[in-house]
Amino acid sequence: MLDRIKASLSSLAPAEQRVGKLVLADPRAFANLPVSTLSERAHVSKPTVVRFCRSMGYDGLSDFKLKLAGSVSEGVPFIHRSVDVDDKTNDVLVKVIDNTVAAFLKYRNDASTGSIEKAAEALAATYKTGKRIEFFGVGNSGIVAQDAQHKFFRLGVNTIAYSDGHMQVMSASLLHPGDCVVIISNSGRTRDLMDACDIARKHGATTIVITASGSPLATAGHIHLAADHPEGYDRYSPMVSRLLHLMIIDILATCVALRIGGGHLQPLLREIKNNLRAKRYT
Repeated sequence: MLDRIKASLSSLAPAEQRVGKLVLADPRAFANLPVSTLSERAHVSKPTVVRFCRSMGYDGLSDFKLKLAGSVSEGVPFIHRSVDVDDKTNDVLVKVIDNTVAAFLKYRNDASTGSIEKAAEALAATYKTGKRIEFFGVGNSGIVAQDAQHKFFRLGVNTIAYSDGHMQVMSASLLHPGDCVVIISNSGRTRDLMDACDIARKHGATTIVITASGSPLATAGHIHLAADHPEGYDRYSPMVSRLLHLMIIDILATCVALRIGGGHLQPLLREIKNNLRAKRYT
């Protein structure tokens, strides 16, 4: 949570930056002090304190302070240990698993339920109107986009995934108001994805971005689902980031399924399962 605030400071208004610096200076105090005291210490108005919390993706001050208190008190350590060339198999096993578990626990503490709620509502609304839901990603994120398409089409959603930059731009040009596109990126700095996001917005589609805080893509979409981790881009292939993105997709798919309702989904999923039985050995 504190890492996200640090990464986002430069993109905030000056007054909100002062609130962010106050959080970073003493997170425990911020979580316990009343809004009047916080506004005085940051030299801003009370609404600015609340506005800062919403800029970070939370419902308001209470939601922000609750998550902040939980993060500080639980103190889930995220000590990312890179794989070294002389590591033995057991070292690799422990490092990869520890890094993944720590990232998941950190996300559990830091995740903005408000942003997830908005994304799930937007996706469910698109489904109910019969509009299109598309998933864009390149490289490792392109594989995550394909996984997302697989999960959502099983729910009866009109969906497709693109990992080619030209196809993403072409498809984004054909989107309309009511459509929804989910853009997945580890760095948040891929030119093709930025272009596709801008085009989709211009055509009135709702854009949901799953990427790192403080990145250009994080501010380019309508709804930002932060996926922050200390994994570098230069060594081996991204592992934690891909798994983190897959988990976020699972959360979204589950939230959308609940909004669609079991009365419609259960018979559909049952029929799919029955039709697949012939594909398996008994």
